[in-house]
This record gives sequence, structure tokens and C-alpha cells, in this order.
Amino acid sequence: MKANITYRKHGHDGKWEFRIRYNDPISGQRKENSRRGFKTKSEAKYAAEEVQRNIQAGYDQRSILLKDYLDFWLVEYKEGNVRKNTLTTLRQSIDLHIKPHFGEIELRAVTPALYQQFLNKIHKDKKLSRNTISKIHNAIYGAMKRAKINRTIEVNPCDDAVLPGEFKKEEIKYIDSDQIDRFLGVAYEYGYEYWIFFKLLIETGLRKGEAGALQWSDINFNEGTISINKSLDFNRKKQDEMFGSVKTSSSERTITIRKTVMDDLRFHLQWQNHNKKQINDLYRHDLNLVLCRKDGDAMPSSSLFNAFSRILKRAGIPPLPIHSLRHTHAVLMLEAGADMKYLQERLGHGSYQNCGCLFSRFQEDGEVKHRSIR
Repeated sequence: MKANITYRKHGHDGKWEFRIRYNDPISGQRKENSRRGFKTKSEAKYAAEEVQRNIQAGYDQRSILLKDYLDFWLVEYKEGNVRKNTLTTLRQSIDLHIKPHFGEIELRAVTPALYQQFLNKIHKDKKLSRNTISKIHNAIYGAMKRAKINRTIEVNPCDDAVLPGEFKKEEIKYIDSDQIDRFLGVAYEYGYEYWIFFKLLIETGLRKGEAGALQWSDINFNEGTISINKSLDFNRKKQDEMFGSVKTSSSERTITIRKTVMDDLRFHLQWQNHNKKQINDLYRHDLNLVLCRKDGDAMPSSSLFNAFSRILKRAGIPPLPIHSLRHTHAVLMLEAGADMKYLQERLGHGSYQNCGCLFSRFQEDGEVKHRSIR
């Protein structure tokens, strides 16, 4: 970073002044920093060099705007380091809620009191739930924590903030075990490719993106296992961005599946090979997907959503999200007496607490019925 530093001595009091002109590394704007009142030019030079070092370190403690720092934080610390969905959530929290409220306020001007007023206001005026406010808080808290590490601010104003409202218990939704056969029967009539997709979700507990990214190289027919090592990005903008990383490091795992499911996959492979012969060069051989459209291309999220909604309706089951099939698998495992640690590892949960919450919520619906998985 190039900075232009000038010094001058004021005639009326004999005191020295320094003036630094530079391009701010965070906002990219041309800025100026000056200070006067030094007895000698050496004192002014020493102070100017300290300010210049701070600027070159990536911040100007005097005048960084909060909105500029948040943009800087997203680019330098989050892009490429977090999943796309996480980055999108952070941007939405910042652009829709944080920036409009604080406007042109400087980063160092955000106090704990001002921050608490912000949280209370978005809860009262925007009627946001505590769950949503928690996501917004996590975004700005992370940025402020980094600002403190970088010595841009001395105190994180988000520390010890009180989140308004009450956390709503997330309803654990799943298809009851005595409805699964009817659901799968209707799914098969609706479309074979949807039947195999949804059945595998029920049998494995995979996330929708994990299932959509499965390739035949991930299936070990000899061992009866599936390797989960990537996720399908349903919102990709480019074809080469189709596959992304799994949700967390613990989400990368290998699970066993029942022999009957392996038999289904063997039949499915034969079904796919028939399609390949029929379509020839139009088939997406390069993707090698297990769960896909008839031409071998990835399943669109909208098609899965529409199919799932229609199948539920035809089966007489109330509306549910596709993610409920993951919960359905967990409930089946619990009914079969599965160990919680085993279930945590099978589902790829990052903590025991996630499975513990599922178990507690499931118990609230009634006593766990131990039965064998069909």
C-alpha cells in the first residue's frame, strides 16, 4: 500500500502536524489521516509511522465503517472457507438486517448498548424469531471477533448480548413407520427414479445433497457399504460447481446398508445401463451418478420437491419437507434399538447433542417402540 506522508510546522504555535493520504485497504476509498500538536518533527514522524503501520496491517482505527468492514470480512475470511449455503446465510443477515440498521456508523462506534438496541429492534419491529436473530447475531459476532483479533477494535460489542424472544423447539417431522410402505408404493407408481431416490434416503438417512452426489464408485457391493464424501449443489451457477464438500468433517463417512437395499441398487444399475443403451451419447456418462434423471443428469431440487409433495398427497400423508426422510431413518433406527453413538456417526452429525435432541423430541411423541427395521 502506497501512502503519501507530509509534515508541516504551524507558525502561530510552532507545533508540527503530519498528514497521510492513502487508499483504504478495506473500503478501497481514498482517505486522509492527520494529527497535529507535536513539539518536534521527530515526534510527528514517529506518530505518523505508527499510524501507517496500522493502515498497512489492514485497518484504519479511526474511520472504518461497519458496513465496509463486514464486506472485507466476508471476502477475506469467509469466501472459500465456508460452504456456499453458509456464505449465503451470512450475506443475507448482513445485507438485509445489519447494514440497513447501522447505516454509515463507524466500526468503533458500535457499543454493547447500541448492539443490544439493534437486537431488540429487529425482534420487535420485524417480528423475527429468536432462531433467526441467533443467525444474525452469529454473523456480526464472528466479524467483530475477527476485528478484535486484528486489533481494529478493543472490545467486541456483541459479547454477552441478550437474544430477545424465545427459542421455538424445532418440530421433528418424519413419516411414521406404519405409513412407509404406502408412501413407497405411491412413489413407485409416480416414477421409478423418485422411488429409488426417496427409498435410499429412508434406508440410509443421507441428506438430499449427499444422496444426489452419490456416484457408482461410492458403492461397494462386496462390502455392502456406501461412502459419503461430497454433496450436490442444487443452486450451482456453473456445471463445474456441481459437487461441493459435505456439511462438516464428521459428515464424511462410510455406512453399511441392508442386503435388500444392495439388491435394489444392483437392479437400479441394470435399469441405468438399459437407459444408457437407449440414449447412447446423450447420456451423462461423465457424471456416473447413482440417483439421477433418465439421461444421467443430476436431479433438480424443484423436481424432487414437486414429486415428494405430490406423493405425500396421494398417499394421504400431511405435507413434509424432504429432510423428514432423514428423520424417518433415525426414528426407524431408534425403534430398532440403535445406540445413540452409532446413530450419530451414521447420520454424520457433528455432535452427540444433535442426535440427543432428536431422541428427546422423539420420546415426547411417545415411548420408543423397539421393532426390527423392515
